[in-house]
Amino acid sequence: MSTLKTKLAQKIAEHRPRTTRLLKEFGDVKVGEVTIEQAIGGVRDVKCLVTDISYLDPQEGIRFRGFTIPEVMAALPKPDGKDFPYVEGFWAFLLTGEIPTLEETLEIVEEFKSRSTVPAYVYDVLKALPKDSHPMVMFNTAILAMQKESKFAKFYEDGFNKMTAWETMYEDSTDMLARLPEIAAFIYRYKYKAGDIIANPNEDIGTNFAKMMGIPAPYDDVARMYFILHSDHESGNASAHTTHLVASTLADAYYSVSAGMDALAGPLHGLANQEVLRWLQAVMDKLDGVEPTEEIMKQFVLDTLDSGQVIPGFGHAVLRKTDPRYQSQREFCEKHLPNDKMFKYVDMLYRVVPDILLAKGKAKNPWPNVDAQSGVIQWFYGITEYDFYTVMFGVGRSIGVLANITWDRALGYALERPKSLTTKMLEDIAAKAK
Repeated sequence: MSTLKTKLAQKIAEHRPRTTRLLKEFGDVKVGEVTIEQAIGGVRDVKCLVTDISYLDPQEGIRFRGFTIPEVMAALPKPDGKDFPYVEGFWAFLLTGEIPTLEETLEIVEEFKSRSTVPAYVYDVLKALPKDSHPMVMFNTAILAMQKESKFAKFYEDGFNKMTAWETMYEDSTDMLARLPEIAAFIYRYKYKAGDIIANPNEDIGTNFAKMMGIPAPYDDVARMYFILHSDHESGNASAHTTHLVASTLADAYYSVSAGMDALAGPLHGLANQEVLRWLQAVMDKLDGVEPTEEIMKQFVLDTLDSGQVIPGFGHAVLRKTDPRYQSQREFCEKHLPNDKMFKYVDMLYRVVPDILLAKGKAKNPWPNVDAQSGVIQWFYGITEYDFYTVMFGVGRSIGVLANITWDRALGYALERPKSLTTKMLEDIAAKAK
Protein backbone atom coordinates (compact mmCIF):
# COMPACT_ATOMS: atom_id res chain seq x y z
CA MET A 1 0.00 0.00 0.00
CA SER A 2 1.04 3.61 -0.56
CA THR A 3 2.13 5.72 2.41
CA LEU A 4 -1.15 7.63 2.33
CA LYS A 5 -3.29 4.49 2.20
CA THR A 6 -1.28 2.93 5.05
CA LYS A 7 -1.74 6.05 7.17
CA LEU A 8 -5.46 6.14 6.34
CA ALA A 9 -5.81 2.49 7.38
CA GLN A 10 -4.27 3.36 10.74
CA LYS A 11 -6.63 6.33 11.19
CA ILE A 12 -9.64 4.16 10.36
CA ALA A 13 -8.60 1.48 12.85
CA GLU A 14 -8.27 4.17 15.55
CA HIS A 15 -11.61 5.77 14.72
CA ARG A 16 -13.90 2.73 14.43
CA PRO A 17 -14.13 2.08 18.22
CA ARG A 18 -15.34 5.67 18.75
CA THR A 19 -18.29 5.18 16.39
CA THR A 20 -19.05 1.73 17.79
CA ARG A 21 -19.07 3.04 21.38
CA LEU A 22 -21.39 5.94 20.52
CA LEU A 23 -23.86 3.56 18.89
CA LYS A 24 -23.77 0.91 21.62
CA GLU A 25 -23.60 3.06 24.75
CA PHE A 26 -25.23 6.35 23.72
CA GLY A 27 -27.41 5.50 20.75
CA ASP A 28 -30.60 6.79 22.42
CA VAL A 29 -29.16 10.19 23.44
CA LYS A 30 -30.98 13.00 21.62
CA VAL A 31 -28.92 15.54 19.67
CA GLY A 32 -31.81 17.76 18.58
CA GLU A 33 -35.50 18.10 17.77
CA VAL A 34 -37.30 18.70 14.49
CA THR A 35 -39.93 21.39 14.03
CA ILE A 36 -42.75 21.45 11.50
CA GLU A 37 -40.98 24.34 9.78
CA GLN A 38 -37.86 22.19 9.36
CA ALA A 39 -39.85 19.19 8.13
CA ILE A 40 -41.56 21.26 5.43
CA GLY A 41 -38.72 23.71 4.81
CA GLY A 42 -35.96 21.43 3.55
CA VAL A 43 -34.76 19.91 6.85
CA ARG A 44 -32.61 23.01 7.34
CA ASP A 45 -30.42 23.00 10.47
CA VAL A 46 -31.54 19.52 11.54
CA LYS A 47 -28.52 17.90 13.19
CA CYS A 48 -28.62 14.38 11.77
CA LEU A 49 -25.45 13.86 9.72
CA VAL A 50 -21.90 13.04 10.79
CA THR A 51 -18.65 14.07 9.09
CA ASP A 52 -15.19 14.82 10.41
CA ILE A 53 -13.98 16.24 7.09
CA SER A 54 -15.33 19.78 7.50
CA TYR A 55 -17.52 21.91 9.73
CA LEU A 56 -19.14 25.26 8.98
CA ASP A 57 -18.27 27.51 11.90
CA PRO A 58 -20.53 30.60 12.04
CA GLN A 59 -17.59 32.79 13.06
CA GLU A 60 -14.64 31.19 11.28
CA GLY A 61 -16.25 29.77 8.14
CA ILE A 62 -15.40 26.31 6.86
CA ARG A 63 -12.98 24.39 9.04
CA PHE A 64 -11.27 21.56 7.23
CA ARG A 65 -10.36 18.89 9.78
CA GLY A 66 -10.52 21.57 12.47
CA PHE A 67 -8.26 24.02 10.59
CA THR A 68 -9.51 27.38 9.33
CA ILE A 69 -8.95 28.19 5.67
CA PRO A 70 -6.01 30.55 6.38
CA GLU A 71 -4.45 27.87 8.58
CA VAL A 72 -4.87 25.23 5.86
CA MET A 73 -3.37 27.47 3.20
CA ALA A 74 -0.41 28.32 5.43
CA ALA A 75 0.31 24.80 6.67
CA LEU A 76 0.08 22.62 3.55
CA PRO A 77 3.12 22.22 1.25
CA LYS A 78 3.16 24.43 -1.86
CA PRO A 79 4.97 24.25 -5.18
CA ASP A 80 8.00 26.55 -5.33
CA GLY A 81 7.04 30.19 -5.74
CA LYS A 82 3.30 29.55 -5.46
CA ASP A 83 0.77 30.93 -2.98
CA PHE A 84 -1.56 27.94 -2.76
CA PRO A 85 -0.95 24.32 -1.72
CA TYR A 86 -0.80 21.17 -3.77
CA VAL A 87 -4.30 19.75 -4.22
CA GLU A 88 -2.78 16.30 -3.73
CA GLY A 89 -1.52 17.27 -0.26
CA PHE A 90 -4.94 18.69 0.57
CA TRP A 91 -6.52 15.35 -0.42
CA ALA A 92 -4.23 13.55 2.02
CA PHE A 93 -5.07 16.09 4.72
CA LEU A 94 -8.84 15.61 4.28
CA LEU A 95 -8.43 11.84 4.48
CA THR A 96 -6.16 11.67 7.52
CA GLY A 97 -6.50 15.00 9.35
CA GLU A 98 -2.70 15.32 9.34
CA ILE A 99 -0.63 17.90 7.45
CA PRO A 100 1.55 15.91 5.04
CA THR A 101 5.21 16.73 4.60
CA LEU A 102 6.49 17.95 1.26
CA GLU A 103 8.02 14.52 0.66
CA GLU A 104 4.70 12.78 1.38
CA THR A 105 2.87 15.28 -0.82
CA LEU A 106 5.20 14.73 -3.77
CA GLU A 107 4.71 10.97 -3.38
CA ILE A 108 0.95 11.54 -3.80
CA VAL A 109 1.60 13.78 -6.81
CA GLU A 110 3.43 10.88 -8.41
CA GLU A 111 0.63 8.47 -7.49
CA PHE A 112 -1.93 10.76 -9.11
CA LYS A 113 0.18 10.90 -12.24
CA SER A 114 0.13 7.11 -12.44
CA ARG A 115 -3.67 7.08 -12.11
CA SER A 116 -4.53 10.05 -14.34
CA THR A 117 -4.95 8.29 -17.70
CA VAL A 118 -8.56 8.69 -18.80
CA PRO A 119 -9.93 5.63 -20.67
CA ALA A 120 -10.23 6.38 -24.40
CA TYR A 121 -13.88 5.29 -24.48
CA VAL A 122 -14.76 8.20 -22.17
CA TYR A 123 -13.77 10.66 -24.88
CA ASP A 124 -15.67 8.59 -27.46
CA VAL A 125 -18.78 8.93 -25.30
CA LEU A 126 -18.30 12.70 -24.93
CA LYS A 127 -17.80 13.16 -28.66
CA ALA A 128 -20.99 11.21 -29.32
CA LEU A 129 -23.02 13.77 -27.38
CA PRO A 130 -24.49 16.78 -29.21
CA LYS A 131 -21.89 19.58 -29.23
CA ASP A 132 -24.37 21.94 -27.60
CA SER A 133 -24.89 19.65 -24.58
CA HIS A 134 -24.51 21.45 -21.26
CA PRO A 135 -20.94 21.01 -19.94
CA MET A 136 -22.29 19.57 -16.68
CA VAL A 137 -24.15 16.91 -18.66
CA MET A 138 -20.87 16.08 -20.39
CA PHE A 139 -18.93 16.07 -17.11
CA ASN A 140 -21.46 13.85 -15.38
CA THR A 141 -21.72 11.51 -18.36
CA ALA A 142 -17.94 11.04 -18.28
CA ILE A 143 -18.05 10.17 -14.57
CA LEU A 144 -20.83 7.66 -15.07
CA ALA A 145 -19.15 6.15 -18.13
CA MET A 146 -16.10 5.32 -15.99
CA GLN A 147 -18.20 3.20 -13.64
CA LYS A 148 -17.01 0.09 -15.48
CA GLU A 149 -13.57 0.83 -13.97
CA SER A 150 -14.90 0.57 -10.41
CA LYS A 151 -12.76 -1.58 -8.15
CA PHE A 152 -15.40 -1.45 -5.42
CA ALA A 153 -18.08 -2.83 -7.76
CA LYS A 154 -15.83 -5.79 -8.58
CA PHE A 155 -15.03 -6.22 -4.88
CA TYR A 156 -18.75 -6.36 -4.07
CA GLU A 157 -19.42 -8.91 -6.79
CA ASP A 158 -16.60 -11.12 -5.49
CA GLY A 159 -17.94 -11.09 -1.93
CA PHE A 160 -18.50 -8.04 0.23
CA ASN A 161 -16.46 -7.62 3.42
CA LYS A 162 -17.59 -4.67 5.52
CA MET A 163 -14.25 -4.23 7.28
CA THR A 164 -12.19 -3.88 4.10
CA ALA A 165 -14.77 -2.23 1.83
CA TRP A 166 -13.14 1.18 2.32
CA GLU A 167 -9.98 0.08 0.52
CA THR A 168 -11.60 -0.28 -2.91
CA MET A 169 -13.68 2.88 -2.28
CA TYR A 170 -10.38 4.66 -1.65
CA GLU A 171 -8.96 3.23 -4.87
CA ASP A 172 -11.98 4.36 -6.91
CA SER A 173 -11.92 7.79 -5.28
CA THR A 174 -8.23 8.32 -5.97
CA ASP A 175 -8.58 7.13 -9.57
CA MET A 176 -11.52 9.43 -10.20
CA LEU A 177 -9.95 12.48 -8.59
CA ALA A 178 -6.76 12.01 -10.61
CA ARG A 179 -8.77 11.99 -13.86
CA LEU A 180 -11.41 14.66 -13.32
CA PRO A 181 -9.19 17.70 -14.07
CA GLU A 182 -8.26 16.26 -17.48
CA ILE A 183 -11.89 15.43 -18.23
CA ALA A 184 -12.98 18.95 -17.28
CA ALA A 185 -10.28 20.58 -19.39
CA PHE A 186 -11.13 18.32 -22.33
CA ILE A 187 -14.78 19.36 -22.16
CA TYR A 188 -13.76 23.02 -22.15
CA ARG A 189 -11.39 22.75 -25.11
CA TYR A 190 -13.69 20.43 -27.06
CA LYS A 191 -16.79 22.54 -26.56
CA TYR A 192 -15.45 26.10 -26.56
CA LYS A 193 -12.06 25.97 -28.30
CA ALA A 194 -12.98 24.13 -31.52
CA GLY A 195 -11.71 20.81 -30.20
CA ASP A 196 -8.12 22.03 -29.87
CA ILE A 197 -7.18 19.56 -27.11
CA ILE A 198 -4.02 20.06 -25.05
CA ALA A 199 -2.38 16.90 -23.71
CA ASN A 200 -1.95 16.31 -20.00
CA PRO A 201 1.54 17.57 -19.04
CA ASN A 202 1.57 15.05 -16.19
CA GLU A 203 2.52 17.42 -13.39
CA ASP A 204 0.54 18.32 -10.26
CA ILE A 205 -3.23 18.85 -10.50
CA GLY A 206 -3.10 22.66 -10.49
CA THR A 207 -0.44 22.84 -13.19
CA ASN A 208 -2.11 20.13 -15.25
CA PHE A 209 -5.47 21.85 -15.25
CA ALA A 210 -4.08 25.28 -16.15
CA LYS A 211 -1.95 23.95 -19.01
CA MET A 212 -4.71 21.71 -20.39
CA MET A 213 -7.07 24.69 -20.29
CA GLY A 214 -4.45 26.68 -22.24
CA ILE A 215 -4.13 29.41 -19.59
CA PRO A 216 -0.67 30.55 -18.41
CA ALA A 217 0.51 31.04 -14.84
CA PRO A 218 -0.59 32.11 -12.32
CA TYR A 219 -3.79 30.33 -13.37
CA ASP A 220 -2.29 27.14 -11.93
CA ASP A 221 -2.57 28.83 -8.53
CA VAL A 222 -6.14 29.86 -9.34
CA ALA A 223 -6.92 26.18 -9.94
CA ARG A 224 -5.34 25.08 -6.65
CA MET A 225 -7.16 27.81 -4.73
CA TYR A 226 -10.50 27.21 -6.47
CA PHE A 227 -10.48 23.42 -6.04
CA ILE A 228 -9.54 23.62 -2.36
CA LEU A 229 -12.01 26.37 -1.48
CA HIS A 230 -14.91 24.56 -3.17
CA SER A 231 -14.02 21.08 -1.91
CA ASP A 232 -16.30 20.61 1.09
CA HIS A 233 -19.04 22.46 2.94
CA GLU A 234 -20.14 20.03 5.64
CA SER A 235 -22.13 16.98 4.51
CA GLY A 236 -25.59 18.54 4.42
CA ASN A 237 -25.33 20.65 1.25
CA ALA A 238 -27.14 19.19 -1.74
CA SER A 239 -24.17 17.74 -3.65
CA ALA A 240 -22.42 16.33 -0.57
CA HIS A 241 -25.60 14.90 0.93
CA THR A 242 -26.70 13.37 -2.36
CA THR A 243 -23.30 11.70 -2.77
CA HIS A 244 -23.50 10.37 0.80
CA LEU A 245 -27.08 9.16 0.32
CA VAL A 246 -26.31 7.22 -2.84
CA ALA A 247 -23.10 5.80 -1.35
CA SER A 248 -25.13 4.58 1.64
CA THR A 249 -26.83 2.09 -0.71
CA LEU A 250 -23.36 0.53 -1.25
CA ALA A 251 -23.20 2.13 -4.68
CA ASP A 252 -19.64 2.74 -5.86
CA ALA A 253 -17.94 6.13 -6.04
CA TYR A 254 -18.83 6.69 -9.71
CA TYR A 255 -22.57 6.28 -9.20
CA SER A 256 -22.41 8.32 -6.00
CA VAL A 257 -20.43 11.28 -7.32
CA SER A 258 -22.46 11.31 -10.52
CA ALA A 259 -25.60 11.78 -8.42
CA GLY A 260 -23.88 14.51 -6.39
CA MET A 261 -22.94 16.37 -9.57
CA ASP A 262 -26.59 16.27 -10.66
CA ALA A 263 -27.44 18.10 -7.44
CA LEU A 264 -24.59 20.56 -7.93
CA ALA A 265 -26.00 21.49 -11.34
CA GLY A 266 -29.24 22.75 -9.78
CA PRO A 267 -29.89 26.51 -9.94
CA LEU A 268 -30.18 26.75 -6.15
CA HIS A 269 -26.79 25.14 -5.57
CA GLY A 270 -23.83 25.31 -7.94
CA LEU A 271 -24.91 28.10 -10.28
CA ALA A 272 -24.68 30.95 -7.80
CA ASN A 273 -21.25 32.22 -8.90
CA GLN A 274 -22.30 32.66 -12.51
CA GLU A 275 -25.53 34.39 -11.44
CA VAL A 276 -23.52 36.87 -9.37
CA LEU A 277 -21.21 37.52 -12.33
CA ARG A 278 -24.17 38.16 -14.64
CA TRP A 279 -25.59 40.61 -12.12
CA LEU A 280 -22.23 42.34 -11.70
CA GLN A 281 -21.85 42.82 -15.45
CA ALA A 282 -25.36 44.27 -15.57
CA VAL A 283 -24.34 46.72 -12.83
CA MET A 284 -21.36 47.83 -14.92
CA ASP A 285 -23.65 48.35 -17.91
CA LYS A 286 -26.14 50.39 -15.89
CA LEU A 287 -23.34 52.60 -14.61
CA ASP A 288 -21.82 52.85 -18.11
CA GLY A 289 -18.60 51.27 -16.86
CA VAL A 290 -17.56 54.41 -14.97
CA GLU A 291 -14.85 54.14 -12.31
CA PRO A 292 -16.88 53.25 -9.22
CA THR A 293 -16.66 55.54 -6.20
CA GLU A 294 -18.20 54.92 -2.79
CA GLU A 295 -20.80 57.63 -3.45
CA ILE A 296 -21.84 56.16 -6.80
CA MET A 297 -21.96 52.60 -5.48
CA LYS A 298 -23.85 53.51 -2.31
CA GLN A 299 -26.54 55.20 -4.35
CA PHE A 300 -26.78 52.27 -6.72
CA VAL A 301 -27.09 49.77 -3.86
CA LEU A 302 -29.75 51.88 -2.13
CA ASP A 303 -31.74 52.21 -5.35
CA THR A 304 -31.48 48.46 -5.91
CA LEU A 305 -32.72 47.59 -2.42
CA ASP A 306 -35.48 50.22 -2.51
CA SER A 307 -36.78 48.68 -5.73
CA GLY A 308 -37.25 45.35 -3.93
CA GLN A 309 -34.24 43.60 -5.43
CA VAL A 310 -31.36 41.93 -3.58
CA ILE A 311 -27.59 42.23 -3.83
CA PRO A 312 -26.38 38.79 -5.01
CA GLY A 313 -23.34 37.29 -3.34
CA PHE A 314 -23.98 38.88 0.05
CA GLY A 315 -25.30 36.96 3.04
CA HIS A 316 -24.93 33.35 4.14
CA ALA A 317 -27.33 31.03 5.94
CA VAL A 318 -24.80 30.17 8.65
CA LEU A 319 -21.80 32.51 8.52
CA ARG A 320 -21.81 35.72 10.54
CA LYS A 321 -18.72 37.32 9.02
CA THR A 322 -17.02 37.64 5.63
CA ASP A 323 -16.68 34.20 4.07
CA PRO A 324 -12.98 33.21 4.38
CA ARG A 325 -13.28 31.69 0.89
CA TYR A 326 -14.20 35.13 -0.41
CA GLN A 327 -11.29 36.66 1.51
CA SER A 328 -8.79 34.20 0.03
CA GLN A 329 -9.92 35.07 -3.49
CA ARG A 330 -9.96 38.78 -2.68
CA GLU A 331 -6.33 38.63 -1.61
CA PHE A 332 -5.47 36.91 -4.89
CA CYS A 333 -7.22 39.68 -6.82
CA GLU A 334 -5.45 42.40 -4.88
CA LYS A 335 -2.13 40.78 -5.83
CA HIS A 336 -2.77 39.77 -9.44
CA LEU A 337 -5.59 41.92 -10.84
CA PRO A 338 -5.88 45.08 -8.73
CA ASN A 339 -6.61 47.27 -11.76
CA ASP A 340 -9.22 45.04 -13.37
CA LYS A 341 -12.42 47.04 -13.76
CA MET A 342 -14.70 44.21 -12.68
CA PHE A 343 -12.66 43.63 -9.54
CA LYS A 344 -12.90 47.34 -8.76
CA TYR A 345 -16.67 47.01 -8.80
CA VAL A 346 -16.51 43.97 -6.54
CA ASP A 347 -14.11 45.79 -4.24
CA MET A 348 -16.41 48.80 -3.99
CA LEU A 349 -19.43 46.62 -3.29
CA TYR A 350 -17.44 44.99 -0.49
CA ARG A 351 -16.80 48.43 0.97
CA VAL A 352 -20.37 49.75 0.89
CA VAL A 353 -22.90 46.89 0.89
CA PRO A 354 -22.46 45.46 4.43
CA ASP A 355 -23.11 48.79 6.21
CA ILE A 356 -26.17 49.47 4.06
CA LEU A 357 -27.61 45.99 4.64
CA LEU A 358 -27.02 46.35 8.38
CA ALA A 359 -28.68 49.76 8.46
CA LYS A 360 -31.71 48.43 6.60
CA GLY A 361 -31.90 45.23 8.63
CA LYS A 362 -31.81 43.19 5.43
CA ALA A 363 -29.58 40.34 6.51
CA LYS A 364 -28.31 38.56 9.61
CA ASN A 365 -25.01 38.32 7.78
CA PRO A 366 -24.44 41.28 5.44
CA TRP A 367 -20.98 40.12 4.39
CA PRO A 368 -19.99 38.65 1.01
CA ASN A 369 -19.82 34.91 0.41
CA VAL A 370 -17.57 32.91 -1.89
CA ASP A 371 -19.80 33.45 -4.94
CA ALA A 372 -19.31 37.23 -4.86
CA GLN A 373 -15.72 36.89 -6.07
CA SER A 374 -15.02 33.61 -7.83
CA GLY A 375 -16.59 34.36 -11.22
CA VAL A 376 -14.58 37.57 -11.53
CA ILE A 377 -11.29 35.67 -11.41
CA GLN A 378 -12.38 33.12 -14.00
CA TRP A 379 -13.58 35.88 -16.33
CA PHE A 380 -10.28 37.75 -15.96
CA TYR A 381 -8.36 34.68 -17.15
CA GLY A 382 -10.55 34.31 -20.20
CA ILE A 383 -13.08 31.71 -19.04
CA THR A 384 -16.13 33.68 -20.13
CA GLU A 385 -18.38 30.67 -20.67
CA TYR A 386 -20.69 30.80 -17.65
CA ASP A 387 -21.96 27.25 -17.97
CA PHE A 388 -18.47 25.84 -17.46
CA TYR A 389 -18.05 27.36 -14.00
CA THR A 390 -20.07 24.59 -12.36
CA VAL A 391 -17.81 21.96 -13.92
CA MET A 392 -14.82 23.52 -12.15
CA PHE A 393 -16.89 23.67 -8.98
CA GLY A 394 -17.59 19.95 -9.52
CA VAL A 395 -13.89 19.07 -9.71
CA GLY A 396 -13.32 20.82 -6.40
CA ARG A 397 -16.42 19.44 -4.70
CA SER A 398 -15.36 15.92 -5.70
CA ILE A 399 -12.36 16.17 -3.37
CA GLY A 400 -14.56 16.60 -0.32
CA VAL A 401 -17.31 14.15 -1.20
CA LEU A 402 -14.85 11.43 -2.17
CA ALA A 403 -13.01 11.83 1.15
CA ASN A 404 -16.36 11.65 2.94
CA ILE A 405 -17.66 8.50 1.26
CA THR A 406 -14.33 6.76 1.76
CA TRP A 407 -14.79 7.33 5.48
CA ASP A 408 -18.51 6.43 5.25
CA ARG A 409 -17.49 3.04 3.92
CA ALA A 410 -14.72 2.66 6.51
CA LEU A 411 -17.10 3.28 9.40
CA GLY A 412 -19.87 1.15 7.93
CA TYR A 413 -22.51 3.87 7.91
CA ALA A 414 -25.98 2.48 7.42
CA LEU A 415 -28.36 2.93 4.52
CA GLU A 416 -29.92 6.38 4.92
CA ARG A 417 -33.71 6.08 5.21
CA PRO A 418 -35.54 8.95 7.00
CA LYS A 419 -39.18 8.52 8.02
CA SER A 420 -41.79 10.79 6.45
CA LEU A 421 -45.13 12.08 7.76
CA THR A 422 -48.31 13.11 5.99
CA THR A 423 -49.60 16.68 6.04
CA LYS A 424 -52.56 15.43 8.15
CA MET A 425 -50.15 14.02 10.72
CA LEU A 426 -48.39 17.39 10.95
CA GLU A 427 -51.75 19.16 11.32
CA ASP A 428 -52.66 16.79 14.15
CA ILE A 429 -49.32 17.42 15.86
CA ALA A 430 -49.84 21.16 15.46
CA ALA A 431 -53.36 20.97 16.91
CA LYS A 432 -52.13 19.09 19.99
CA ALA A 433 -49.34 21.61 20.49
CA LYS A 434 -51.83 24.49 20.27
